[in-house]
Parts: sequence; C-alpha cells; structure tokens
Amino acid sequence: MKERSIGGVNLYAFCVFALIVFLTCYFEKLPKDMLGGLAITMILGILLGEIGIKSPILKNIGGPAILSIFVPSCMLYYGLLNQNSVDAITFFIKQSNFLYLYISILVVGSILSMKRAILIAGFLKMFIPLFIGTFLAIIVAYLIGSFTNLGGKYAVFYIAIPILSGGVGEGIIPLSAAYSEILANANSTNIIALLAPSAMLGNLFAIAYAGYLKNLALKKPYLSGNGLLVKSKEENINLLNDDTLAFDIKLMGAGLLVAVCYFLIGKLLNMIIAIPAPIIMIIMAAITKLLNIMPKSLEYGANLIYQFVSKNLTWALLVGVGVIYTPWKDVIAAINIAFIVICFSVVTTMALTGYFCARILNMFEIECSCVMLCHSGLGGTGDVAILDSCNRMELMPFAQISTRIGGACTVIAATFLFSYFGV
Repeated sequence: MKERSIGGVNLYAFCVFALIVFLTCYFEKLPKDMLGGLAITMILGILLGEIGIKSPILKNIGGPAILSIFVPSCMLYYGLLNQNSVDAITFFIKQSNFLYLYISILVVGSILSMKRAILIAGFLKMFIPLFIGTFLAIIVAYLIGSFTNLGGKYAVFYIAIPILSGGVGEGIIPLSAAYSEILANANSTNIIALLAPSAMLGNLFAIAYAGYLKNLALKKPYLSGNGLLVKSKEENINLLNDDTLAFDIKLMGAGLLVAVCYFLIGKLLNMIIAIPAPIIMIIMAAITKLLNIMPKSLEYGANLIYQFVSKNLTWALLVGVGVIYTPWKDVIAAINIAFIVICFSVVTTMALTGYFCARILNMFEIECSCVMLCHSGLGGTGDVAILDSCNRMELMPFAQISTRIGGACTVIAATFLFSYFGV
C-alpha cells in the first residue's frame, strides 16, 4: 500500500507538524527569526501547493503558485495571521534576505550547468523579443485604453508600464518618484497606490499563463525544450546528465558557497559600477562559464543545491511573497473591468510575442514565452512564481535579464515619455 503523503511528507506526520506550528503561532511563541519563519512558510507552502496541484481548474493555470501567494495575502488582510506570525515571516524573507539567497542559488546553479553555446545564444537572442514585446504591449494598452473611460495615456503610464517595470523595489518605486517629480505637486506615495494594482494583477495573469504553458507543453511536446531555451542538437544540456560525476552531498555545500560568493562579487563590484548586484552576479557567472574556469565538481555542486532549493523551498518563499509583497487591498483595488482587460492584454501580448519570435530565432516557444512573461511579473519574486508555475526554474538567468534589464529600460524610457506625454 502506497504511503499517503502531502508535499513529500507523510500525511499523519504533516498533520502533527502543522498542529505544532499552529499552536506555537496561537500562543505567540513562534521565534521571530529564520527558524520560525521557515516553519510557518513551509507548512503553509506545502499545504497550499498540494491543494493547487490537485484542484481541477487551478492545476492547469499555476494553482500552487497562485494559492501560495494570494491565500496568505488574504489571510493577513482578514486578520487570520497574527503579528507574531507576520514578524517571523518578515524576518525570514526580508531581513535575512532569503529571497536573494534563493535567486542567487537558482541563477548561479542554472548558468554554471548550461552548455556554453546555449548560454551565449540565449542571452543574445532574448533581447529581440523583449524589445518587440514591450513595444507591442504598450501599443495594445494605448489602443484598448482609448476605447475606455481610462484613456490611452493612462492605460500606458499607469497600467502597462508598471506591469513591465520589473517589480516594486526596482520598478514601481523609482517610477513613482519620477512621476511625482515631473508632476511637481504629486505625492509619490499616492502614485504608488495607483501603480501597484496593475503590477499585482499583471503578475497574477503571468502566473496563470505560465501554468497554461506547462500544460500546453505536455500536450504538444515539440513546442518545449523542457527548460532549454535555445534549440540544440546536443542531448545533454546540463551537468546532471553527466554520468562521470557521482553524487556527493559535500558538493551541495560547496555549491551553496559558490552561489553566495557570486552574489558578494556583485555587491563588491556594485561599489564601482552603477549596475544592480544581481545583474553583476549573472554577468560574472556567465563570464566564468564562457571562460570554462570553474571546476566541473563545483559546477555540479551548484546545480545540486539549485535542484534542492527549487524543489523544496519554492512554495515556502511564495508564502512569504504573499504576506510581504502582495497586499490584498491592492489586488481588490484592481477589480475593474476595463482595468482587468488592459492588464490581461499586456500580459497576453508579451506571451504571444515570445511564442512567435521563438519560431524565427530558433528557440523553443514554451520557454521563450515563459521568459517573456517574467517581464510582466513582480521582479525577482514574480520570476520565482512564474517559473514555478511553468515548472521551468532552469530559465531563471534569462528571467532575471528579462525582469531587471527589461524593467530598467522600461522605467528609463517611461520617465522620458511621461515628461512629454504624461497624464
């Protein structure tokens, strides 16, 4: 008889663990540190992820990611999470910087395990659909907005641009500061309240689209590279397929060290180069791979820790994202037919652009569309949710380029355009 389990944990054991966490939260004894935050986010993440996988409709549109983000957000809004729980989650995700640890592990692990030719082709080719998709998405938003009471310019600057800006910290906040300065008397906090709902809703649509793409790949496997972006004749696309490397648990620890050191390199170089540390991290990892100077054992170790983290801690991270970065009130504020249609159209345009450009650029349609959807997400947190929804965490380096460089370019261009055509 097959053992009943939930998220890989024995069902009865999970119920006991969940009860322990619940009682600890209820009596406000949950440690306000990584230990407490990890406990509550893992319990909620495993439960919500399992429900998302088994729900008839949700399982086809990224249910695990959607539930892991929006249910905790809703719980917080309606007072179902006490302050002790929120403090523990906040420390784990934000103060301990677990989000960037997670992204560092995924980025470095996936880059170092790629074939060099595929890495080069992927980075160079992605800029073409990114530019075309962003341009078309803005045009579509303007045209649809022109036929609503919102207006074309409002649809572009307050709906499309925030969706494509690269998240809250890297996109909406600097964008709101630029808008408020141009408008002179405007309060940047008030502008954030106008920009955030579209980014939240766009992220939700992108997650749902990614879930649909995962199922499309199962029905039409010839459209998918199973995590490989650029079409290649090579069968082994990463080091996990290399039989010459034996599994060694110590290599996983070495891989963790490799990942964090690359992030620290980014922080150091950020002192003299005006480029965000995560982007520098991607560049340095790519250079290392291109020069082939990293020992194969460490590349393998980086990929092992990447596999462990992506398969075991993703839903826990998304619970934290829901509590900290996804205010339910902003989601509610977006409930407006015209607003929803424009958000949906922007995300759809990005996905379709990736799909059709992939055919021309010799890339896989599913993977290219997924990377393009990340340009519609909430920065690094959105990348995690979208790639989890389509089950293609291998695309994280390209997703980061799409989000961060694509988002930064969008914010800069929007600032200049707003000064001439702003609402």
